[in-house]
Amino acid sequence: MESRPPLPPFTLQTAIQKVRLAEDGWNSRDPARVAQAYSEDTRWRNRAE
Repeated sequence: MESRPPLPPFTLQTAIQKVRLAEDGWNSRDPARVAQAYSEDTRWRNRAE
């Protein structure tokens, strides 16, 4: 049996769509919309950490 690395469960098109949806959420600057992407127990941190 030939071994191969695991493949992602998405195509290039669906990956681009997912990234654009995330960007649109952040770019909306609407806290309620941004918060939908995170769970209640998410620990926020700054990039410097």
